[in-house]
Amino acid sequence: MKCKLIIALGLIVLGMVAVAASPATAMNGYAWSYPPLPSWSQTLPAYTRFVVLLNMNSEAVLDKETGLVWEKSPSTNEFNWVEAQVHCNQLATGGRLGWRLPTIQELASLVKPSSLPGTALPTGHPFSNVQPSYYWSATTLAVNNDGAWVVQFINGSVGSFVKSDVIYTWCIRGGQGVNPQ
Repeated sequence: MKCKLIIALGLIVLGMVAVAASPATAMNGYAWSYPPLPSWSQTLPAYTRFVVLLNMNSEAVLDKETGLVWEKSPSTNEFNWVEAQVHCNQLATGGRLGWRLPTIQELASLVKPSSLPGTALPTGHPFSNVQPSYYWSATTLAVNNDGAWVVQFINGSVGSFVKSDVIYTWCIRGGQGVNPQ
């Protein structure tokens, strides 16, 4: 009797270990650890770094390096900085609310530094309609509250614009964000 109880408990433990060790599928057809364990210190090739999320109508992309979810196709409309904030906060891409403007660090994490013109995004990325131009970040300049940081998606450079200027916006979900949104 005692032996049967030990065997039964052993089988239960083995079953739990097997379930915990198997990769999950995040309703996207890809087997990988879910939820993903982002690490800003890892470097993944684009074909494994970015996962198009089928459970969000294929309108969003998970970045496994950062854990952020990006619009697969950012808006091709231009906004001033305040309008960009409002646009992201009201966005319902993939049937979900909770979008925001990325910080400068989050936005810059997409680009390859010192890229040749037109190659700022990594080869093999799944994004579409990314304009070869500047995109807003939510990060205000420390030395001048009238300005905000931007990333140029022509060559991946980082700069700043006056908040009344009109440029592109790329919204994300997740991460920490910044207070003044």
